[in-house]
Amino acid sequence: MTETNITPDIAADINDAVAEMTPTLVELRRDFHKHPELGFQEYRTTAIILQYLTDWGYEVLYGPDVCLAEERMGLPSKDEDEFAFQRALDEGADPEWLEKIQNQFTGAVAILRNGDGPTVGMRFDIDGLPIHESEDDDFEPNVKGFRSIHDNTMHACGHDAHITIGLGTAKLLADLKDRWSGTLKIIFQPAEEGVRGAKSIVAHGHVDDVDVMFAQHVDEKAQDGDICSGAGGALATTKLDVNFFGRSAHASGAPEEGRNVAPAVATAILNLYAISRHSHGPSRVNVGKVVIDGGRNIIADKAHIEMEVRGDTTEINTYMETRARSVIEATAQMYDLEYEIVRMGESISLDSDRDLMARVDAVAADLGLTARQPNWMIASGSEDYAFMMDRVQKNGGKATFIRMLTDSPAGAHNHKFCVEERVLPAGVRIFTAAAIDVMPKR
Repeated sequence: MTETNITPDIAADINDAVAEMTPTLVELRRDFHKHPELGFQEYRTTAIILQYLTDWGYEVLYGPDVCLAEERMGLPSKDEDEFAFQRALDEGADPEWLEKIQNQFTGAVAILRNGDGPTVGMRFDIDGLPIHESEDDDFEPNVKGFRSIHDNTMHACGHDAHITIGLGTAKLLADLKDRWSGTLKIIFQPAEEGVRGAKSIVAHGHVDDVDVMFAQHVDEKAQDGDICSGAGGALATTKLDVNFFGRSAHASGAPEEGRNVAPAVATAILNLYAISRHSHGPSRVNVGKVVIDGGRNIIADKAHIEMEVRGDTTEINTYMETRARSVIEATAQMYDLEYEIVRMGESISLDSDRDLMARVDAVAADLGLTARQPNWMIASGSEDYAFMMDRVQKNGGKATFIRMLTDSPAGAHNHKFCVEERVLPAGVRIFTAAAIDVMPKR
């Protein structure tokens, strides 16, 4: 077993403090769950985070100092942004904080400098999903009064728990400054869904000085355990919006005068799904939404497609994206259409460092938590924490992607997804101790 810097006294301090704060963690999580916000619209959430961090003595970065403006992807429309901003005001968010983060500059970076030592980074994502939460009578958020009050928006991926664990960890590490030495940097990331936010944070340089990087995600429990100390295998991905532009005309009186986007959409979809798969690993393509602007007797002149490609590696994903773009371009030429392709999100593949995973396993044992074995699991789907992990690893640092294991009535991205609240204290315990382990008091 790997030796750690977590003495019995430190473990007891952490466990006792977390036990005392658990009711507050539950209250916080339920509040975030009740008020979910979509990516780059997390105004109320960010304002609350910034206020807590300031109260606890952190240096905070906010607004354009968090995400590099030109690297943000998939920004909401002006109307959506104005609605989200006003709603946050109506729901009690501090106007002074809101003014500092307006124009889709949500998220926060908290820094606590505590003497000489390494720089430890942590990432916690904060956005919800466009899903209408279950109203079933036996569904826990409905029974206990913290179901989402926002139509068609809910925390269906556990980010409400992630925010809470991040805040609990920030509070406890500030309280235990006499136990560690170094610099702590906690990133509360906007727009993880659709993999739109992390790249802009990395581009701003926020993880360039990080020696050890941690992130986490709740995950459905496949076997007994509180955590899995590492994950990898997440598919690289690119999210694309495609717009075709033709010419409208009377569908019977003068069809030859039109340039019809409808058959172009059909052709594009069939050929996107016909892209040859790659021999070096899994690949994916999906068209999830199509909107055609026309009518029964009108040649359609505008079409909008929302699609994605994925690959087992960044190279395979690049292959899929290149082929997809070729399909779109050829389709537009075939039907004499104008077109545009807009990149709405992207991520690369990731993998956790095995030696850091071993340290997390050992820290879990020191705290009385159960670390799942084997201690590595597939990170299904895609995850833009990969950009942070990749930058730290390429700079010579270590990084891991911890999974907090929980039961749920349904899987992630489902209208009945809901974490067990026991993951909240478990998450604060493991993140606090993992930081202290790599930043022992000098």
